[in-house]
Amino acid sequence: MSNEMIGLLGIVLLFVLILIKIPIGFSMIIVGALGYAVLMSPAAALAKLGADLFNNAHSYSLSVIPMFTLMGMFIGQSGLGRDLFRAFNAWLGHIRGGLSIATVVTCAAFAAVSGSVIATTATIATVAVPEMRAMKYKDSLIAGCVASGSTLGILIPPSSVLIIYGVLTEESIGQLLIAGILPGLMTAFLLALTAYIMVRINPSLAPGVVKSTFSDRMNSLKLVWPIPMIFIITMGGIYRGVFTPTEGGAIGAFMSLIFCLVGRRIKWQGFTASLTETAKVVAMLMIMLVGGVMFGNFLSISRIPLFLTRHMSDLPPLILMTTIFLCYFVAGFFMDAMAILVIFTGLFYPMVLAAGYNGIWYGVVTILMILIGFLTPPVGVVSVITASISKIKLETVFKGVIPFWIALIVSTFIIILFPGIATYLPNLMMR
Repeated sequence: MSNEMIGLLGIVLLFVLILIKIPIGFSMIIVGALGYAVLMSPAAALAKLGADLFNNAHSYSLSVIPMFTLMGMFIGQSGLGRDLFRAFNAWLGHIRGGLSIATVVTCAAFAAVSGSVIATTATIATVAVPEMRAMKYKDSLIAGCVASGSTLGILIPPSSVLIIYGVLTEESIGQLLIAGILPGLMTAFLLALTAYIMVRINPSLAPGVVKSTFSDRMNSLKLVWPIPMIFIITMGGIYRGVFTPTEGGAIGAFMSLIFCLVGRRIKWQGFTASLTETAKVVAMLMIMLVGGVMFGNFLSISRIPLFLTRHMSDLPPLILMTTIFLCYFVAGFFMDAMAILVIFTGLFYPMVLAAGYNGIWYGVVTILMILIGFLTPPVGVVSVITASISKIKLETVFKGVIPFWIALIVSTFIIILFPGIATYLPNLMMR
């Protein structure tokens, strides 16, 4: 049996393990170790597994993940999500559909210091849904805004998913984080524009408005100043080369903790909960990283990436990226987004580089394609979480996200057609 056929069987086995609910990280470790044993030897597979576990676990660059995760946990405990929404509501609530726009913008701002889709969804849904319902907003619009806006947590830095992509591909983590800024802002704008257009077409979706005085608007800013300050210092320091991404994450976590303590926004239970949740998230991500590296090694020696490179890299650019997009799109119907990232990065990244594309740009495109998967039924993790927290029927959520789902597709193709949006800031870092 050829190496390529063994690699294909390994991919099929991985899908089977995922479908029977074996955790993704362990599924990849199992398939990677078995495949390596078949293609090399059992002894080599065990040695490789041990080496991958140690090399990934003690890597200094990976300490950026717990630092940024802890920063997001502290911010989540501080109640800043509620203050952000109220501030944007004060400034935008007078517009027809302003609460929906404020929800998307709040998601983008909270994502800038959270880096987590789950944390953003849970925080913003809790504060935004009651406010929009009080203004008689339709559930479909509420769900669409919360779910789609929350996906920005893995695009706007700090993004743990961009960091994982960087580890898997050995691209610069600092440049990847900076690369997410302009696409993230553009995507947030498209989502907010989608909400505005929907309300203009059908005013019954958002009949109520909120009017605030200029004094109310200025007072609302007093509560949210830590968000831009923390973001500018952490991302600005990384962009200017003042400190590494890991140091930036540590500074951001420390600033978040100080803000919570000085403002008395966190109790002992919240502090310990932040540490506990950070440990859980990091442990899960580390297992997935080890599994991804092990599975990627298996794919490499199976020569499947080489086979794809040989047969697909000569395709016209738009056709090549559309083909990859369709693979992500179809996989989003039945696979978890993180599984898609780890599996498809190993398959397509070598091919994209061989075709002459920029690895940083492809990382941003990958994240955008994963955002679409977060909303796509039946898996649609963010859609499911939104339905659970907001008590909106899941079918209503899936219906509500369709216009925003289209906006994400548009955003993806804009980045594909105009790669400079993703590479402009990282290229400035290199000078």
